[in-house]
Amino acid sequence: MYRSTRAAASTKAVGFEDAVRTGLATDGGLFVPEQVPSLFSFEKHAKEWASLEYHQVAFNIFRHFIPTEEVSDSDLLEIVKKSYSTFSHPKVTPVLKPGSHDGNIRILELHHGPTFAFKDVALQFVGNLFDFFLSRPPPPTTSHKSTRIAVLGATSGDTGGAAIYGLRGKRNVDVFILHPKGRISSVQEQQMTSVLDANVHNVAVDGATFDDCQEIVKVCFGDLEFKNKYSLAAVNSINWARILAQTTYYFVSYLSLIKELGLEDEKDITKLPRINYSVPTGNFGDILAAYYAKRMGLPLGDLIIATNSNDILHRFIETGIYEKPSSPSANPSDAVKITHSPAMDILVSSNFERVLWHFAVQHFGNVSEASAAICKWMADLKSVGRFQVPDGVLQQTRAFFKSQTVDNSETIESIRKWYNETGYVLDPHTAVGVVSAERENLVEGRNVSGPLGEIMVVLATASPGKFPEAVFEAIPQGLMYEDFAPVPLVLQAGLPKRMVTVTVHENDRDRATADVRRVLECTLASVSKL
Repeated sequence: MYRSTRAAASTKAVGFEDAVRTGLATDGGLFVPEQVPSLFSFEKHAKEWASLEYHQVAFNIFRHFIPTEEVSDSDLLEIVKKSYSTFSHPKVTPVLKPGSHDGNIRILELHHGPTFAFKDVALQFVGNLFDFFLSRPPPPTTSHKSTRIAVLGATSGDTGGAAIYGLRGKRNVDVFILHPKGRISSVQEQQMTSVLDANVHNVAVDGATFDDCQEIVKVCFGDLEFKNKYSLAAVNSINWARILAQTTYYFVSYLSLIKELGLEDEKDITKLPRINYSVPTGNFGDILAAYYAKRMGLPLGDLIIATNSNDILHRFIETGIYEKPSSPSANPSDAVKITHSPAMDILVSSNFERVLWHFAVQHFGNVSEASAAICKWMADLKSVGRFQVPDGVLQQTRAFFKSQTVDNSETIESIRKWYNETGYVLDPHTAVGVVSAERENLVEGRNVSGPLGEIMVVLATASPGKFPEAVFEAIPQGLMYEDFAPVPLVLQAGLPKRMVTVTVHENDRDRATADVRRVLECTLASVSKL
């Protein structure tokens, strides 16, 4: 069962389907599992799970969070198998040691799905899950009876493409994706807007940042009459199913490395190497999945929040104060710094609320006080742009997470250096993760060599082919686009595009929200007449 991060203990919990289809709780909070099961023991499960295929590991994890009365074993297995059959690599998310690199860094490639970004891992599953929910009679366990939904999401670049490819052509699903015009890469925009399926609707929000787009989505979900009328559903990482899906590649990659080292039979976990994960972080969903994997029993080492110059999380780890940066102009959106890693150009990391809730429960000792604290912190963030947590919450955060911040010049230098040394092309987000891992290697007390030396796994969250501008700035000679971009990205250039543009006039987000609502209403009205 699932509850909102802002709900008192007496509030009735909801089932999996309700949590997934509702997306954002009615009180504005995010759904979290009431219990995080300890489902993995290295001594009991490592050898068996290390021999399983990707979809089988996913099934083993998901089964603990999805009741059989909502999705049967056979249906769940079919959904996960179908979801990961679309990936081009047989291992789905392989772990590599690039070229002649002789250090302790490994690259976990998450970009072998249909849109060449890590979002595919979750959104292929979410798309098939929605399809399953809508193709059967609503069971008594769900309050959602509609057989058609309108998916509404915001993207900083990759979620949009992955959501569109996961939902295109699905019966009884319309998908509306908002993106900040001019703040995603040209390849990302082309990929999204050249999908011309009748149920796909792209909305470019001019004069906006990702935070603005995400806030518009939250306002639409917060209007219960509007939400219920159009059966809105979420695909952003506010949706619990996305976080759940992303836990899988931590298990698979960790066990792959253990198997590579021949340690899957080891019964004494003190004899295992410490395996740390450096995670390029924007909205906090990817590294939140690592937190949950660790809570489930996977013996991960440090979880490193790797941020670009939009470093609200890094500053929080240092100070315990979660504070939006001040804007250099009258436009609050100008506080977002434009970087080479646009998926991380975010002021407020929405999923951080989930982990704060877990830490607050531990700190206050009960759900009601923790949820009340979350409500106050989020209200303070909205009204004064900051909040500060008790020291107990901060210490718990530091026990789970390390953090680093990387600027544009360091990002470009990392891409250049790794290409010159290994021939491997990093995308700019992965480069942020690599620089962060290299810095963490220098922390006093780390054992980075020898048979039990620590391993740093960096998540490669996207193909470099999605960010040619950054790659060519780093490597101006000797490379053609075709050398590092997947063929479908090369072939999409020049394809016709379709999108609607909405403008934020003079910082008036309310007006832009109303315009987005009208786009959705008019589109769905025309669909209902077909």
